[in-house]
Amino acid sequence: MTLNEGLRVRLAAELTLTGSLMAAGDAVAGLLALAPGTEGTVERVDEHLPQSGADVREYERLKSLLDSFGHQMPEGSRRQLQEQVAALEPAWTAFQERKPHVTVRVRLDNGFVLDGTDEALFTSA
Repeated sequence: MTLNEGLRVRLAAELTLTGSLMAAGDAVAGLLALAPGTEGTVERVDEHLPQSGADVREYERLKSLLDSFGHQMPEGSRRQLQEQVAALEPAWTAFQERKPHVTVRVRLDNGFVLDGTDEALFTSA
């Protein structure tokens, strides 16, 4: 599901947050549990694109070189470049298949704000 700013959403599953809090200089353990169905409003949607690794960047560079100048290259050089491109193609294919990761900032009706939360934790209300 694609979430948009201003959309009313609800938690699809129980969300438990644990950690330590600082209250008046003393550290205390904390636990916050939000029940499924807790509603709120999407304030921001952030799309995180997959990061390309060195293999992907090298594939793009060599493929561009082959497409632009391959017809002018000597046969041996062109064949070697084609082999290098073919060797990097699995990394390129895997990169193309990765989907963007979407996180949201949601202001819940109870006043809590969840920021950087995976969109899969919410359904539309």
